[in-house]
Amino acid sequence: MPSARSLLDRVHEVVERARTVTDHPVLTHVARVGLVAYGAMHLLIAWLAVRLAWGLRGADADQTGALQTVATGPGGRVLLWLVGLGMLSLALWQAGEVLLWWRGLLGRTHRTRTAVVCAKCLAKAVVYAVLGLTALLFAVGLEYEADERLADLTDDALEIPGGAAVVVVAAAGVVAVGVYTLVRGLTGGFMRDIDLPAAPDRWEPLIETIGRIGYVAKGIAFGLVGVLLWRAAASSDVSTATGLDGAMTAIAGVQAGPWLLTAVAVGFAAFGGYALARARYPDRDPSS
Repeated sequence: MPSARSLLDRVHEVVERARTVTDHPVLTHVARVGLVAYGAMHLLIAWLAVRLAWGLRGADADQTGALQTVATGPGGRVLLWLVGLGMLSLALWQAGEVLLWWRGLLGRTHRTRTAVVCAKCLAKAVVYAVLGLTALLFAVGLEYEADERLADLTDDALEIPGGAAVVVVAAAGVVAVGVYTLVRGLTGGFMRDIDLPAAPDRWEPLIETIGRIGYVAKGIAFGLVGVLLWRAAASSDVSTATGLDGAMTAIAGVQAGPWLLTAVAVGFAAFGGYALARARYPDRDPSS
């Protein structure tokens, strides 16, 4: 019977082999396609938000609305396949960073720090994977509305005992993501996702500026999504649980809403530009 040490060595060997796969240049290049798609998606959301702000309603101003826009354009199905496969590769590429840090979970000294880092990596990977799978669903003609799906899930949750508490916890989680995104924008922590030695010095201030604007805008939008979800739990009115498009609509509905939503749209466009810069100079550093 193998000892615990030999078993651990075997696990380490398997992990090292798996990390070699996620570090393969081919996967890295395909992951860059995913980052380009991620940036382009935010540019499309910005455009849809501007249309919403000034009464030119089209597709929803969220991720599924952006994918619908791609689907109806020239070569839409082909582009959706590229987006989907690129985003899934990006998810695998990002998740692979956990394989570098897993040994820290075995020791007591840095276990908590390592767990946080791994959680960040996996959270990013999940977001990319969901977007990739959604794009592939659109590619095969199985469309759905994210805001309607969120409302349905909220309605189902409120029907079960303790469901309101579950929705409140989910809302708190979304608000926490919004706050984290906002803080990351204010502190500039996102720059650790850029391979700074590879990026020309003259571009660094621009990348940092558009990144700050983009992260702050996304943080505000996500925070508002969480608030609307909390209102749905408090009032049992699931119509307020409408995701990112609902948040955009809520912004447009207040006084000076068109100008405020335009400002948010500019922020999403800035984030799209930052994501394109990250595609050019990618770094997976999960310690950010």
